[in-house]
Amino acid sequence: MKLLHRLGYYLGGFSIGLIALAFFLNGKKVSCDYGPEARVLKSINTKPLEFSDEVQLTMKTLTLDSTKVLSILRNGSVIFSESDTRKEPCGEYKIEHDLEDTTYYLNVQNCDSLVTALSLSKVKD
Repeated sequence: MKLLHRLGYYLGGFSIGLIALAFFLNGKKVSCDYGPEARVLKSINTKPLEFSDEVQLTMKTLTLDSTKVLSILRNGSVIFSESDTRKEPCGEYKIEHDLEDTTYYLNVQNCDSLVTALSLSKVKD
């Protein structure tokens, strides 16, 4: 069999496979969260969030609302060097995010069924 025929069969099968894959995955919420940071943020964002009294007080003094805190959780970066991921019974994570020329740090406790925001701080750039 000539090389051109082999290439034609390969590309034909490959295209049929792509079409079948697009058909099966169309409309489904499929994500490829392979990195540790993406997995942690996905785990945190799929659970109900509870604010501690300290965070609620800090939100009032910094004039932040809950949507901005949720934006920090959704778009932030996990700082693993300052997190205690193996703490029992729930791991604690420090999340950093820049909003409006200000860097915010949010410490959260990630339990099996609940995420608790423990503390919130800001650093002016």
